[in-house]
Amino acid sequence: MRIRPLATEHKLSRQLFEQLAGEIRSGRLAPGDRLPTEHELTRAARVSRTVVREAVAALRAEGLVVTRQGVGAFVAPEPQHSPFPIEPVRRRSLEDILNVMELRLGVEIESAGIAAERATKSQVRSIAAALQALEQAIESDRSAVEEDIAFHRAIAEATGNAEFPRFLQFIGRHLIPRRTVAGLPERMGGQRAYLALIQEEHQRIYHAIAERDAKAARDAMRRHLTRSLERYRKLAAEQKKAA
Repeated sequence: MRIRPLATEHKLSRQLFEQLAGEIRSGRLAPGDRLPTEHELTRAARVSRTVVREAVAALRAEGLVVTRQGVGAFVAPEPQHSPFPIEPVRRRSLEDILNVMELRLGVEIESAGIAAERATKSQVRSIAAALQALEQAIESDRSAVEEDIAFHRAIAEATGNAEFPRFLQFIGRHLIPRRTVAGLPERMGGQRAYLALIQEEHQRIYHAIAERDAKAARDAMRRHLTRSLERYRKLAAEQKKAA
């Protein structure tokens, strides 16, 4: 396969994602094939390692690749072709983001409650590990988008119902819209303060699940998603007023 150098600085990770996704969907990269190494991709596309990591994370979120720690990324055995797609091009408006967040409300509130009822000890530990990874990302001043996605997926896995994580798989990287929406963290006192507020909400969800309190877990997830929805609605209203 041949990766073309990326000519502009605009959304480099998105451009690299599209190139690699095209190679997979066309069959030039077949199921089980190993993606070029991080070093090979940085040289071929002439981008940073961060750009490469974000592009691979997006491929993983779309179900196109699986990663093996210390080995690399491989094309998924059956790359996902979602029967319920949410097209990336449509995620450019706040209205579309609000629609996805409303959809999440109906699914993730219930997933939190079911996880509290059914999660194994191992699954509870996985949620705790995802929460800790989120904390470390925040302390390192990273956006923590991938860690946030992993936290919500760990809860979905803990339901014991494969349809919940499949639903989040369909939403893919649009699950956490921070990367595509500018301005919100600044309105909340800066990125670190904004993420710290969200992390408090995540902690409430985790503790309710760990304590096997299904009602508290549903309430905590409802509060988290409703507050997020309110934040984006406020931003949408401000942008509409300024237009």
